[in-house]
Parts: sequence; C-alpha cells; structure tokens
Amino acid sequence: MLQLKNIQWETETGEKILNGIDLTVPDGKLTVITGPNGGGKTSLAKVIAGLYKPSGGQIIIDDNDITDWSITERSKNGLAYAFQQPVRFKGLTVRDLLSISAERELSSAEVCHMLSEVGLCGRDYINREADASLSGGESKRIEIATVLARKDATLLVFDEPEAGIDLWSFTSLIEAFENIKKDNNRSLLIISHQERIMNIADYIAVVSGGKVVKMGTREEIFPTLIDKTAATRCSLRTN
Repeated sequence: MLQLKNIQWETETGEKILNGIDLTVPDGKLTVITGPNGGGKTSLAKVIAGLYKPSGGQIIIDDNDITDWSITERSKNGLAYAFQQPVRFKGLTVRDLLSISAERELSSAEVCHMLSEVGLCGRDYINREADASLSGGESKRIEIATVLARKDATLLVFDEPEAGIDLWSFTSLIEAFENIKKDNNRSLLIISHQERIMNIADYIAVVSGGKVVKMGTREEIFPTLIDKTAATRCSLRTN
C-alpha cells in the first residue's frame, strides 16, 4: 500500500505546487489521479517516483518510509514509473530495453507479446533502435511496454499513458490495464483525464491547486466528473 502524508513540493523559485497531499493507494487496485491542468498531478507522480524531493511530508510503501530513497532504491523495491514524455535511447534496440526491464533475455515471442499489449507489431519494432527515429506515440507505447515487462514491480505509475496514442492502440492499452488489475499483487496509479481509463478505475482522486479535493470509489466520483463536463459543454454551446 502506498500512503502519501502531507506531501509538499515547491519549485526552485519558491512556487508551491503541492500543498499537503494526503492519499492512499490500496494494494491490487487501479487508482486514477485526475484534475485540471496545472493542479500538480505530474509533479506528484514525479515525487512518488523520486524524481522530485518533497519539501515536506512522507511517502510510505508497505510500512517503509521511502521519502529519502533514491530512484534506484525505489525501483529495486518494486516501483515502476512511465514518463509523460519518454526518454530516447540511442544504441539500444526495443528488445534490449524490454530485456533490461524484465532483467532477463527475452525470447522473440515474449517481446512480440509485450509489444502487442500496447498495440505494436513485434516484428516491425523488435530490432529497431529506441532513438529519435521513433515517433512520439511509438516511443510512448514502447516505454509503457517496458513498465509492463517488470514482473517484479508491485506499484506501476503511469503519467498520462494515453498521450500520443491512437485509438486502436489505446484499446489495447485499456485491455493491458484490465489484465494487470486481475493480479492482486500489483497496484496501478495512473495520471489521466481519459474517461475510458477512469471508467475502469477502482478509485479516483481529484487533484486541484496542489491538494486532493475529492477522493472515492469510481462509482462515487466518476459520475460527478461526467456531470460537470456535460454542464461545461452545455454552457459553451449556449454562449
């Protein structure tokens, strides 16, 4: 279980982005963090991953305080993170990346299966370099596949996985998330505005102004978000 207690973070210029985040991510569940742009969602994901060091509060996983742990320590202890903007790797093939993530040499069949989960044809990508020759969408899907390849990871954090992904591939991604949900030993934390992702969530947290302003089950929170979106669209049409 991931617990965030009074998490605070500010930029180097002193601008406060996270203003006391309290959040619990239950084991074996899919939790979606959503909310308006600029509300602090991506900053929170980076604090959890260890890319940003909080200026206050605690991050606890399974009773271990990991607030001061490095990115490497968090990774070795089961935390996997997918960036909103994937990193490119010149000189490494897609097979190399997936094998590194899985911590063993993968067969061609295994690589093709992992790529198919994110909507890519294995034979077209298995030996391609994971460099700037890939489009943004291709790179995004490959990075998601590297996270899915980490069978040792118990907490998987995805920052807007839908960004840059076409509709057909997105359907495959939803199926991959639903399959992970069946494994009670793995938890999913997804930053997303996408209704289809929120619709398969177990819990939804709304972050705005650097705070959790609403948290509950999908049945409690999702209808209120849809009603608000519909009301906004109606207002725009009448104006």
